[in-house]
Amino acid sequence: MDLNTLTIGIYFLFLIAIGWMFRKFTTNTSDYFRGGGKMLWWMVGATAFMTQFSAWTFTGAAGKAFNDGFAVAFIFIANAFGYFMNYAYFAPKFRQLRVVTVIEAIRMRFGKTNEQVFTWSSMPNSVISAGIWLNGLAIIASGIFGFDMNTTILATGLVVLLMSVTGGSWAVIASDFMQMVIIMAVTVTCAVVALVKGGGISNIVEQFPNDFLVGGNINYVSIFALWGVFIFIKQFSITNNMLNSYRYLAAKDSKNARKAALLACVLMTMGPFIWFLPSWFMAGQGIDLAMMYPEAGKKAADFAYLSFVEIYMPAGMVGLLVAAMFAATMSSMDSGLNRNSGIFVKNFYEPILRPKADEKELVLVSKLTSTFFGIVIILVAMFINSLKGLSLFDTMMYVGALIGFPMTIPAFLGFFIKKTPDWAGWGTLVVGAGVSYFVGFVIDAQMVQNVFGLEQELTGREWSDLKVAIGLIAHISLTGGFFMLSTLFYKPLSAERQQNVDKFFNNLATPIVSESSEQQHLDNRQREMLGRLIAIAGIGVMAMCALPNELWGRMVFILCGFIVFLVGLLLMKAVQDVEEDIIEEQHAEQKS
Repeated sequence: MDLNTLTIGIYFLFLIAIGWMFRKFTTNTSDYFRGGGKMLWWMVGATAFMTQFSAWTFTGAAGKAFNDGFAVAFIFIANAFGYFMNYAYFAPKFRQLRVVTVIEAIRMRFGKTNEQVFTWSSMPNSVISAGIWLNGLAIIASGIFGFDMNTTILATGLVVLLMSVTGGSWAVIASDFMQMVIIMAVTVTCAVVALVKGGGISNIVEQFPNDFLVGGNINYVSIFALWGVFIFIKQFSITNNMLNSYRYLAAKDSKNARKAALLACVLMTMGPFIWFLPSWFMAGQGIDLAMMYPEAGKKAADFAYLSFVEIYMPAGMVGLLVAAMFAATMSSMDSGLNRNSGIFVKNFYEPILRPKADEKELVLVSKLTSTFFGIVIILVAMFINSLKGLSLFDTMMYVGALIGFPMTIPAFLGFFIKKTPDWAGWGTLVVGAGVSYFVGFVIDAQMVQNVFGLEQELTGREWSDLKVAIGLIAHISLTGGFFMLSTLFYKPLSAERQQNVDKFFNNLATPIVSESSEQQHLDNRQREMLGRLIAIAGIGVMAMCALPNELWGRMVFILCGFIVFLVGLLLMKAVQDVEEDIIEEQHAEQKS
């Protein structure tokens, strides 16, 4: 068996073990969709981080880094800023919503009509995003194993689907933590090797073929600056609104939600400087990726990270990296499938079709719904693969700016503006759809050049960046403006609706505290089970130093495995420390 295939197979066994070990934690839909709201901060922080992270980071984003240097890092730094604002304000508020799905919060704030509107309009965005992630994973897998892209999408999609359906949120979030640890360990070692091979960061920057800060293929730096500003606004909005509050619904209390956001912020701040060093290094080496991957067409840059690992990393590291990428994409798809099926079941199936359905039936329907969404995601990924002229990076940017962003406007502003009519929610989506259509299908580069009298023709990259910026500007001014103007038409709500709105804002203002002995026991079970698995995984990675590599190659596996093992060891030690604290408290109570 090929060494890389063996590595991936062993890694999958660990993921299956996590699903099996945590299966007993799921007894109802609250457990299945948000872990019953009983999870520790480091698990919740890992899943918050991993939902913004997938194989796309190592394909579409790595390709952008290969072509345009530091520019891509703005997106991830903007994510870090969004997570910092989670920590500073939003994360505990999200947990205090006290809901199982995010659409339940929409129902409280905007009424039952908006519950259905947001139920059916939120699903396409997450399905398309998951399709992009799956396509990115297939690029890596097909590049390594030489399979046809569509075959790879189908095979990897079915594997992801199988693991998504069989485990609930406990399995999803627990595996997210292990995947986060291994991915960070692998990418740190890759970054170290890139630094050594490149002679330090200053040499890598100097050897970069284009302007390192803004990249090439650009005539107007102001367009790049405009793009950067509005990317920050977009990522802030996406990470700080009700529709994406699901990241923190699983936290056991408000304090743990806040700490989870801080963990995600720290990881996302460090991430781009670790993940993109290999791509920046590869660009300076003058390697022709189009020649190495002729079948990729204009997407050849998406293979930048993979080519680095194949050329410069020791034997066996490709398999470990691909296993981590499989896991990263699975975590993103798991979260998307779990969230979508939760929304469908709790906000349509149960209230509209089967109000008297028991928990057993609802969990079964959840799994069937996840299967359906998984199949749709596979089909979307195949369609994206057929778009040879559109890069994964641009695809992700368009989806975020023209589909995802307008939905966040009422979900964000509704947090702060109380006196709006209920129709402000769905009305804003209608206006947003019109704005997105106009920006996406009516405005073109020639029109912009004529309006602003630009002397030089816009390059392909400039138009891609400008289109995203125009979409965001239009939504902030027109879509957001519509929501704000709706306050002029506010009329007192019915007694039932006012009660729900009051409950929504009262929940936001009331912290959740969870320090029962039962919760402490559950906390220790989480630490002990994951600690053991991660420590074993670390030993397994260190054992790869036995592979036939040079001494430095063997040391790479020891470094990578030691990082993983150390995290597992710290979790197991935390169990011992907590148990000692409990015993001391019991002794103190007995003496008193």
